[in-house]
Amino acid sequence: MSDISTTSLPVNPTLSSADQASVEALRRYAIPLQTDDPLDAVLNLVGDASIVLLGEASHGTREFYAMRAQISKRLVSERGFDAIAVEADWPAALRVSRFVQDARPFSSTEQADRTVEQALAGFERFPQWMWRNTEVVAFLEWLREHNGVIAEREQRVGFFGLDLYSLRESMDAVVHYLEKTDPEAAKRARERYACFDHMAEDPQAYGYATTFGGNKGCEAAVVQQLVELTAAAARRNPVKGQPELVDESFYAHQNARVARNAETYYRSMFQGRDESWNVRDTHMAETLSALREHGGRHKGRAAKLIVWAHNSHLGDARATEMGEQGQLNLGELVRQGFPVEDTFLLGFSTHAGSVTAASDWDAPAELKQVKPSLPGSFERLFHDMGLPRFLLPIRGQKTVTTALNGRRLERAIGVIYQPESERLSHYFHADLARQFDAVIHVDQTTALPPLERTPSWHDVAPPETWPSGL
Repeated sequence: MSDISTTSLPVNPTLSSADQASVEALRRYAIPLQTDDPLDAVLNLVGDASIVLLGEASHGTREFYAMRAQISKRLVSERGFDAIAVEADWPAALRVSRFVQDARPFSSTEQADRTVEQALAGFERFPQWMWRNTEVVAFLEWLREHNGVIAEREQRVGFFGLDLYSLRESMDAVVHYLEKTDPEAAKRARERYACFDHMAEDPQAYGYATTFGGNKGCEAAVVQQLVELTAAAARRNPVKGQPELVDESFYAHQNARVARNAETYYRSMFQGRDESWNVRDTHMAETLSALREHGGRHKGRAAKLIVWAHNSHLGDARATEMGEQGQLNLGELVRQGFPVEDTFLLGFSTHAGSVTAASDWDAPAELKQVKPSLPGSFERLFHDMGLPRFLLPIRGQKTVTTALNGRRLERAIGVIYQPESERLSHYFHADLARQFDAVIHVDQTTALPPLERTPSWHDVAPPETWPSGL
């Protein structure tokens, strides 16, 4: 930890008396961090928790990825955590997991990946930079090296996807698995999944057709396939000493679950944002529970898991205006489903800097300047504390909870950043003290470097009026 003295920091004369009191109180509890801090304080706060959720305030900030990686390395090497679960599709992440665990592909005809960059090739869809970036490459190289000294394959740390966008890829993976293990079952799976015909390549078109086009949909088909795989897994008695057979059965079952929930997700897209959001985060929670159970079967305990996802998924939705409108999220479901001492929710925030983001869906990645945070936001409150970066413990700290002073604006930048409509597009009201157990604030952050640099991604000087000209 840093030896920065918070008592010598200047008072901001523009602050209201209430905000000045909050700033002074938060300074006393904030733990200053250096750029190369070993983050001992974070591990001390995690304690004995076995489900650690590490957020991000944007999908394109280098510091968030780097600090999550540092925390994860220490949880894996010092606390025995078993897997990283990320906001990514199951098939693409599973390919990465095979690489870092040095596990051969299930099919003898498939080539094993030789580099991290090759293993990440499954991330083809927008936004590629979320996982095809320099920080993820460095972390996965470390994870493969860590696993390389572990003799037992089932004890190696995996890397798994929590998301459900991979409708076509997951259906193909189910059929591929069954072709290897039960050709007759594979035939039935192909017939069921044929219900999607060509629409699986454009699942949003499927959702539109089922909502407005009179298409009765394929819900029954994907449910039947999931039920059959579940029953087959229950009947199967894998040969002792071949844990890879248990793993492959689990991976296939998860792909069938993805297909079932993806069908629900795309069918709900045109019924309202809350419905589809809730389907997605409920799927993430189901996947996390399945990983916890499956990953612990060789250890005699539930698996210890680290989650990487956006703050909007990991900060308890009940403390936000979205939750008040009917949305739930993974952080809320984790807190509801597990004892409080088993969970730890860490959020991240920033005041200004740069970010990798697109201007619209499926648009190229750009290096964008992040506007300074709005007055009245948590980010501005943290900026006014005058610390370059710090860890703020929240759980069990009544003074901090009081100083955070209930609801304020909070910023969320996803894969799209539209600074021209920032208040409407990227801010919402929240009670941060109820959202997270702790927060790391990095006042000035930098853009996440993607592996593929588009013409829109290049270092640019900020405009002359930045940061005061809003």
